[in-house]
Amino acid sequence: MSENEKRSDYISWDEYFMGIAELSARRSKDPSTQVGACIVSSDNKILSMGYNGFPKGCSDDIFPWTRIEVDHDPYNAKYVYVTHAELNAILNYRGGSLEGAKIYVTLFPCNECAKAIIQAGIKTLVFREDKYADTPSVRASKRMLDAAGVRYYQYQATGRNISIAL
Repeated sequence: MSENEKRSDYISWDEYFMGIAELSARRSKDPSTQVGACIVSSDNKILSMGYNGFPKGCSDDIFPWTRIEVDHDPYNAKYVYVTHAELNAILNYRGGSLEGAKIYVTLFPCNECAKAIIQAGIKTLVFREDKYADTPSVRASKRMLDAAGVRYYQYQATGRNISIAL
Protein backbone atom coordinates (compact mmCIF):
# COMPACT_ATOMS: atom_id res chain seq x y z
CA MET A 1 0.00 0.00 0.00
CA SER A 2 1.41 3.38 -0.95
CA GLU A 3 1.13 6.56 1.11
CA ASN A 4 -1.59 7.85 -1.20
CA GLU A 5 -3.92 4.88 -0.76
CA LYS A 6 -6.39 4.53 2.06
CA ARG A 7 -6.31 1.52 4.35
CA SER A 8 -8.59 -1.30 3.28
CA ASP A 9 -8.77 -3.11 6.62
CA TYR A 10 -10.73 -0.46 8.53
CA ILE A 11 -13.80 -1.62 10.45
CA SER A 12 -17.36 -1.15 9.17
CA TRP A 13 -19.95 1.04 10.91
CA ASP A 14 -21.70 -2.09 12.22
CA GLU A 15 -18.42 -3.43 13.64
CA TYR A 16 -17.67 -0.06 15.21
CA PHE A 17 -21.05 0.47 16.88
CA MET A 18 -21.46 -3.14 17.95
CA GLY A 19 -17.96 -2.85 19.42
CA ILE A 20 -19.13 0.19 21.42
CA ALA A 21 -22.16 -1.81 22.62
CA GLU A 22 -19.88 -4.71 23.60
CA LEU A 23 -17.53 -2.35 25.45
CA SER A 24 -20.52 -0.75 27.21
CA ALA A 25 -21.67 -4.20 28.33
CA ARG A 26 -18.36 -4.59 30.15
CA ARG A 27 -19.44 -1.76 32.49
CA SER A 28 -22.24 -3.98 33.82
CA LYS A 29 -21.61 -5.46 37.25
CA ASP A 30 -24.14 -8.25 36.68
CA PRO A 31 -22.29 -11.51 37.33
CA SER A 32 -24.34 -13.58 34.86
CA THR A 33 -25.49 -11.35 31.98
CA GLN A 34 -23.79 -8.24 30.65
CA VAL A 35 -25.70 -6.34 27.97
CA GLY A 36 -24.69 -3.14 26.18
CA ALA A 37 -26.43 -0.73 23.84
CA CYS A 38 -25.30 2.10 21.56
CA ILE A 39 -27.71 4.51 19.86
CA VAL A 40 -26.54 6.30 16.71
CA SER A 41 -28.00 8.93 14.41
CA SER A 42 -28.80 8.38 10.75
CA ASP A 43 -25.46 10.02 9.91
CA ASN A 44 -23.46 7.63 12.16
CA LYS A 45 -22.93 9.84 15.19
CA ILE A 46 -23.05 8.22 18.62
CA LEU A 47 -25.98 9.66 20.56
CA SER A 48 -26.04 7.53 23.71
CA MET A 49 -24.90 4.32 25.34
CA GLY A 50 -26.12 2.11 28.16
CA TYR A 51 -25.65 -1.16 29.97
CA ASN A 52 -27.71 -3.24 32.38
CA GLY A 53 -27.51 -2.23 36.00
CA PHE A 54 -29.38 -0.73 38.91
CA PRO A 55 -30.91 2.77 38.70
CA LYS A 56 -28.97 5.76 39.99
CA GLY A 57 -28.94 5.87 43.77
CA CYS A 58 -29.58 2.12 44.13
CA SER A 59 -26.30 0.71 45.39
CA ASP A 60 -25.07 -2.36 43.58
CA ASP A 61 -23.58 -3.42 46.91
CA ILE A 62 -27.01 -3.52 48.57
CA PHE A 63 -29.42 -4.76 45.89
CA PRO A 64 -29.35 -8.45 44.93
CA TRP A 65 -27.52 -9.78 41.87
CA THR A 66 -28.93 -13.28 42.14
CA ARG A 67 -31.05 -14.71 39.32
CA ILE A 68 -32.89 -17.08 41.64
CA GLU A 69 -35.60 -15.91 44.00
CA VAL A 70 -34.47 -16.66 47.55
CA ASP A 71 -37.30 -18.26 49.57
CA HIS A 72 -39.60 -17.73 46.53
CA ASP A 73 -39.49 -13.97 47.14
CA PRO A 74 -39.15 -11.99 43.87
CA TYR A 75 -37.66 -9.05 45.81
CA ASN A 76 -34.57 -11.16 46.51
CA ALA A 77 -33.67 -11.43 42.81
CA LYS A 78 -32.22 -8.84 40.44
CA TYR A 79 -35.02 -8.85 37.87
CA VAL A 80 -37.33 -6.42 39.64
CA TYR A 81 -34.51 -3.87 40.07
CA VAL A 82 -32.22 -3.92 37.03
CA THR A 83 -32.63 -1.37 34.24
CA HIS A 84 -31.85 -2.94 30.86
CA ALA A 85 -29.15 -1.55 28.56
CA GLU A 86 -31.59 -0.35 25.89
CA LEU A 87 -33.71 1.61 28.35
CA ASN A 88 -30.59 3.04 30.01
CA ALA A 89 -29.31 4.23 26.61
CA ILE A 90 -32.66 5.86 25.83
CA LEU A 91 -32.87 7.51 29.26
CA ASN A 92 -29.22 8.62 29.13
CA TYR A 93 -29.82 10.60 25.93
CA ARG A 94 -29.99 14.33 26.63
CA GLY A 95 -30.24 15.68 23.09
CA GLY A 96 -33.97 15.66 22.36
CA SER A 97 -35.59 13.29 19.88
CA LEU A 98 -34.26 9.87 18.90
CA GLU A 99 -36.61 9.78 15.89
CA GLY A 100 -35.03 7.79 13.07
CA ALA A 101 -32.05 6.59 15.12
CA LYS A 102 -30.49 3.13 15.11
CA ILE A 103 -29.76 1.07 18.23
CA TYR A 104 -27.06 -1.61 18.51
CA VAL A 105 -27.62 -4.15 21.29
CA THR A 106 -25.68 -7.19 22.36
CA LEU A 107 -28.87 -9.12 23.19
CA PHE A 108 -32.28 -8.95 21.48
CA PRO A 109 -34.55 -6.67 23.54
CA CYS A 110 -37.29 -7.86 25.87
CA ASN A 111 -40.86 -6.67 25.32
CA GLU A 112 -40.48 -3.75 27.75
CA CYS A 113 -37.37 -2.45 25.98
CA ALA A 114 -39.06 -2.95 22.61
CA LYS A 115 -41.85 -0.65 23.79
CA ALA A 116 -39.30 2.00 24.79
CA ILE A 117 -37.46 1.65 21.46
CA ILE A 118 -40.71 2.09 19.53
CA GLN A 119 -41.89 5.02 21.64
CA ALA A 120 -38.50 6.76 21.30
CA GLY A 121 -38.86 6.68 17.51
CA ILE A 122 -35.85 4.43 16.90
CA LYS A 123 -36.29 2.88 13.46
CA THR A 124 -33.52 0.26 13.21
CA LEU A 125 -32.27 -2.30 15.69
CA VAL A 126 -29.09 -4.34 15.23
CA PHE A 127 -28.61 -7.21 17.67
CA ARG A 128 -25.75 -9.58 18.31
CA GLU A 129 -27.46 -12.50 20.07
CA ASP A 130 -31.03 -13.74 20.20
CA LYS A 131 -30.63 -16.49 22.78
CA TYR A 132 -34.15 -15.98 24.19
CA ALA A 133 -35.87 -16.02 20.77
CA ASP A 134 -38.48 -18.57 21.82
CA THR A 135 -39.56 -16.82 25.03
CA PRO A 136 -42.90 -14.98 25.20
CA SER A 137 -41.06 -11.71 25.92
CA VAL A 138 -38.92 -11.77 22.77
CA ARG A 139 -41.74 -13.11 20.61
CA ALA A 140 -43.86 -10.17 21.82
CA SER A 141 -40.94 -7.81 21.07
CA LYS A 142 -40.72 -8.97 17.48
CA ARG A 143 -44.48 -8.72 17.01
CA MET A 144 -44.49 -5.12 18.28
CA LEU A 145 -41.36 -4.11 16.36
CA ASP A 146 -42.86 -5.55 13.16
CA ALA A 147 -46.17 -3.77 13.72
CA ALA A 148 -44.41 -0.45 14.43
CA GLY A 149 -42.18 -0.72 11.35
CA VAL A 150 -38.92 -1.00 13.26
CA ARG A 151 -36.41 -2.83 11.08
CA TYR A 152 -34.16 -5.30 12.89
CA TYR A 153 -31.37 -7.58 11.82
CA GLN A 154 -28.66 -9.68 13.39
CA TYR A 155 -25.12 -8.37 13.36
CA GLN A 156 -22.93 -10.52 11.13
CA ALA A 157 -19.63 -11.02 12.91
CA THR A 158 -16.63 -10.79 10.63
CA GLY A 159 -14.44 -12.95 12.85
CA ARG A 160 -11.97 -10.11 13.01
CA ASN A 161 -10.17 -9.93 16.34
CA ILE A 162 -9.84 -6.37 17.59
CA SER A 163 -7.71 -5.94 20.67
CA ILE A 164 -7.61 -2.86 22.86
CA ALA A 165 -4.92 -2.80 25.49
CA LEU A 166 -5.73 -0.46 28.33
